[in-house]
Amino acid sequence: MEINLIRHLPTEWNNHGYLQGKRDISVSFPLNNETLKEIQKNKNTLDKLAPFDCVFASSLKRTKETAKVYGFDCLTIDPLLDELDFGDFEGKTKDVLLKAYGNKWLKTPLDLVLGESLVGFQRRIITFLTKYRKLDSILIFGHGSWARALLSFIENGNIQHMNQLTVENNKLIQLEIHHSKLFSLSGEG
Repeated sequence: MEINLIRHLPTEWNNHGYLQGKRDISVSFPLNNETLKEIQKNKNTLDKLAPFDCVFASSLKRTKETAKVYGFDCLTIDPLLDELDFGDFEGKTKDVLLKAYGNKWLKTPLDLVLGESLVGFQRRIITFLTKYRKLDSILIFGHGSWARALLSFIENGNIQHMNQLTVENNKLIQLEIHHSKLFSLSGEG
């Protein structure tokens, strides 16, 4: 399975460094010239990768707005793609989270429960991959924590390393997951 994932365009909260999580924050329009150039570069890449078996977005408007900017109006909305629920840390900076959890956030996030448990968050990622495992090529408009967790999961088999990674807004990530790994997740392999 080829997974192409674009983290949503910047929001005002991104610009101020606030954790958004489940908050339904809109993209910050108008977009600056640098962002518009990056969108065009990503579109050129996507044109070469198309067609996609399915184009997904989370249930949060910032991903749907990003998809629309990219010219995708016909989306499959799946809440499994929603951003990590940061609970009481939503609307606060990452520094506040780091002050509270420091090394646990960086090295052992699976031990944490914020607005949701990180074990549950990892389960959402596995459920998504299992649910759509028979698709060959997909495009996801998603979120930063979800993208980092997916990268960690594919590389390490869990999300423990997710917070040692960075995924900028509007970043296009291209991944390939071999069917044998997907089938082992679903118990069919």
